[in-house]
Amino acid sequence: MARDRFAPDFDPDCGDAPLTCARQDIVIGRWQGLRELLRATGPDWLVRGHRVRLLAQACAGSSTVESWLAAEPHSSDALVLRAATETTRAFNLAIAAGRGVPIDQHRIDTAVLSCLKAADSYPDDPTPWISLISVARLYPAGVRRQELGRWWDELHQRDPFSVEGHLQVLHYYSSRWHGTHGLMYDFARDAAGVAPPGCPLPVLVQYARVEEFRYALDAAKGQHASMGLGQHWSHDGAVSDVRRTWERWITNRASADVAPGELRDLNYLAHAACQAGVRDIAAALFRMLGRRATRAPWGYTGDPEKQFVRWRGEVGLRR
Repeated sequence: MARDRFAPDFDPDCGDAPLTCARQDIVIGRWQGLRELLRATGPDWLVRGHRVRLLAQACAGSSTVESWLAAEPHSSDALVLRAATETTRAFNLAIAAGRGVPIDQHRIDTAVLSCLKAADSYPDDPTPWISLISVARLYPAGVRRQELGRWWDELHQRDPFSVEGHLQVLHYYSSRWHGTHGLMYDFARDAAGVAPPGCPLPVLVQYARVEEFRYALDAAKGQHASMGLGQHWSHDGAVSDVRRTWERWITNRASADVAPGELRDLNYLAHAACQAGVRDIAAALFRMLGRRATRAPWGYTGDPEKQFVRWRGEVGLRR
C-alpha cells in the first residue's frame, strides 16, 4: 500500500514526545533521561504507567536500568522501572520458548522480588502491583487465589480505575492463562458495571472479545470458518457491548483530548465498532483518533495499516 498523508501513524509512544526522547537515551546507554522523565511525571498514574511500561520494553534488551541503579541504588523510580523491566524480560523469554514451554522459575521469582522491592520503595505507586499481577501469569499453575487477591487489593487501593491493572487481571483469568472465557467476561463486565461515568473501564469487554478471538484462532490454527467465528464480532451481544461502552465511557468523558495512555483503549473500541458494524460510533471514534493508531488490535484481524485505512474509508472518512 502506498503511504499517504491519511495513512495511520503507529507511533510506539502514542504521541508522548518526552517519552520518545527518553527512549532514545536508552539506545546509547544513558539513564539520566529516564530519571528526569519519571521525576517530571510524578504521581499521574495513567501517564506514569504508560511511560514505565514502554520504557521497560526498551530497557529489557539493555543494561541501562541496571546502570541507573548502580549509580542511585535507592531511587524509587529506578526500582519501579527495574521491576517492570524484569517482568518484560520474563515475558520475552516465555514468548521465545513458545506456548506451553515453562521458563526458568528463577527468572519469574526475580521479577516478583523486584516488584515487591519497588512497592516497598514507592508505597503510593500502583505500577509495581500491576507488574506483579502481570508476571503471576507465568507461573505454570498461577498463584494462590488469596495471593492474587492480596496483590489486587493493593493495586485497587492505589488506583481503583486503572485500565492496565484490570487488563492484567483479565488476562490472568482468560482461557489462555489460568481461567475461562466466562470468568474473563464476568470480570470485565463487573468492572465496567461499577465504573463511574466517563471511566474507560467498560472497554475491558472489548479487550475480552479480542482475547477470545485470539484464543479461538490459535485453537483452530488460523481456520476461521472451522471455529464458526463469522459472528464473533457482530452478534447482538457484541453490538450491544460496543454501544454500552460508548455510552458509559465516551459520551461522559470530561475532555475530547486523547491522552497517550488511553490511545490503545480508543483503538480497541474503534476496532470493535467497525467489526460490529456500528458505523456511527466507529466514525466518531475515528474522528477522535485522527491518524493515531496502535497495531493492536488491528493486526489481529489483518494487516493493521490496511485495516485502519479500509475501515476509516468504509465509515465515510476518506480524508
